[in-house]
Amino acid sequence: MDPVVRVGLGYDLHRLEKGRKLVLAGIEVPFEMGLAGHSDADVCLHAIIDALLGAAGLSDIGEQFPDTDPAYKDIDSAMLVVRAMKKITTHGYKVINIDATIICQAPKLSPFKNDMANRVAHLLDIEPSAVSIKAKTDEGVGVVGESKAIACHVVVALGIKKASV
Repeated sequence: MDPVVRVGLGYDLHRLEKGRKLVLAGIEVPFEMGLAGHSDADVCLHAIIDALLGAAGLSDIGEQFPDTDPAYKDIDSAMLVVRAMKKITTHGYKVINIDATIICQAPKLSPFKNDMANRVAHLLDIEPSAVSIKAKTDEGVGVVGESKAIACHVVVALGIKKASV
């Protein structure tokens, strides 16, 4: 018998670079640098995708949406979340809740956390109260603390949507 709840863990990190816009949790955040990557490099949405896929027992973001595929060049990561959601719902799961921690030294994310939570809730078709977006710093330590990168950790809980999975 399948468990009532399945838990997934996601993590992502991208370097910061000039000349790109910064997108986190599907929201454009004003900053002088953005994240380097094949897509829009949204570390929060990428970590969410990995957590969703992991909880459903599916392969990771790199296998589902490889950066070697030109179809994903500069793609809005929100589109990848929608595709990942189709995969997990096809396998009989629904999102119960999500907890995300974005780690960056700068910019300050508190003014954007509510918009981020609302955007993620919309993408996952859940209530905003089921989404927690937190922001932390690395206290000046490592590549994140030196403002060279941004990282994100995510935990997601999935429930069974239909009887046969």
